[in-house]
Amino acid sequence: MSAGGNNRTLWIALAANLGIAVSKFVAAAFTGSSAMLTEGVHSLVDSANQLLLLWGRKASRRVADKSHPFGYGRELYFWSFVVAVMVFALGAVVSIYEGIAHISHPEAAVSPIIAYIVLFIAFLLEGGSTFSAFKEFREAKGQLGWFEAVKRSKDPPTFIVLLENGAAMFGIIIAAVGLAVSQLTGDPRFDGAASIIIGAILGFTAWVLAVESKQLLIGESAGRETIDGLRSIAVGRPGITGVGEVLTVHSSPDQITAMMSVDFDDGISAREVEQIVAAIEEEARREWPLVRRLYVRPQQGAGAAGGSQVLTI
Repeated sequence: MSAGGNNRTLWIALAANLGIAVSKFVAAAFTGSSAMLTEGVHSLVDSANQLLLLWGRKASRRVADKSHPFGYGRELYFWSFVVAVMVFALGAVVSIYEGIAHISHPEAAVSPIIAYIVLFIAFLLEGGSTFSAFKEFREAKGQLGWFEAVKRSKDPPTFIVLLENGAAMFGIIIAAVGLAVSQLTGDPRFDGAASIIIGAILGFTAWVLAVESKQLLIGESAGRETIDGLRSIAVGRPGITGVGEVLTVHSSPDQITAMMSVDFDDGISAREVEQIVAAIEEEARREWPLVRRLYVRPQQGAGAAGGSQVLTI
């Protein structure tokens, strides 16, 4: 899956969510709808999330220095995890709390037509933002299935925006249904129940985002294709008798650090070993440009029985 890194979708989502949040809060003030207020909080949280992801991408592109010799790439993964926490704490928890409060102390909505208009406009804006995120993620995933693409993606913003927007569109539909049922039955508690359902959707979304972001934050390996490709560069090369461990880790969506254990022929000179290592590094840079650093470690018996397994971190 491609590394991504385009901020266009994030800016589109930010603009859409800010406009939607303002309109939902205004509508909630006029109608007294719990689900509408919940949706306003949801859109506001999404707006803050887009700002955090934009900052994370900018911060992750800082050049390496003495204190961070491998660069700042994982800062993007940190802020992605923060986004997941915010979706849960400020989205799911607040939504469920507001829903329970509205069920405990129900209040009939006023001027619901305003809520329907705002929800319709929000759905259109959210739909445009979702389509942009969908298009970017579809291009990045290639031939992978959608679920597999999310699991294998190394660029969290590409799937975070898509999942957030998808949850937002479901939330808008549920808010409209809750308001409609409240009107038809005369029971405003259905509006509060809609709030709780929206909170549950946000909670599940937050859990998915947290799991995927955590994997990247603690260090996730490159894909099998990259690992096998690096291994094939060394296997069978003159002067090499065996290849052992191939360790890889993503430092950022577009940066992989790799280490390879190689058993060199005892009959070649140190100069020849240096030339072989240089050739391996050159071919790796050409074939796998995301591999920014490749460390080749001489190891006697590498690739022998019991030491030929390819390991990843």
